[in-house]
Amino acid sequence: MSSGKILFAEQDGNYVLKFVGDVRLTLCSTLDQFLASTLDNDNFKTVLIDLTETEGIDSTSLGLLAKISVRMKQRYQQLPTIISTNEDITRVLLSMGFDRVFILIQEAFEGQTALQELDVLQDSEENVRSCVLDAHRTLMELNDDNREKFQDLVRSLEIEG
Repeated sequence: MSSGKILFAEQDGNYVLKFVGDVRLTLCSTLDQFLASTLDNDNFKTVLIDLTETEGIDSTSLGLLAKISVRMKQRYQQLPTIISTNEDITRVLLSMGFDRVFILIQEAFEGQTALQELDVLQDSEENVRSCVLDAHRTLMELNDDNREKFQDLVRSLEIEG
């Protein structure tokens, strides 16, 4: 698997995030900071998350995506959209209950958008741990299966803190 990167584009408050390669917790601070500034932007309208070139995605990254959905529903009363054409990635999304908190499209996105790569932030171990903890807490809030899957990890991270 190729190392992951996150690309983005914005036009008139409409955002596109594209995950490429293997997206792991090493990108969590980068993604978390981008999401915070994006969702708090007065110009924000919606976000489309393109996973068509995602080879792998870990639970921390999934938790941050879930956080997008929770925040959008709270603040804007709408659901974000995820495009996933990779059956393995789609299966993971469905197993996490993302079909209930996202508009999930399993066909390729036809639009052409000029994307820029997000600069990868180097963050302290404590901030990364906090980001991982928050992401997994968000996943646990989605459904009972996720609560069961991640409760031991969350407890362990809480003890470390």
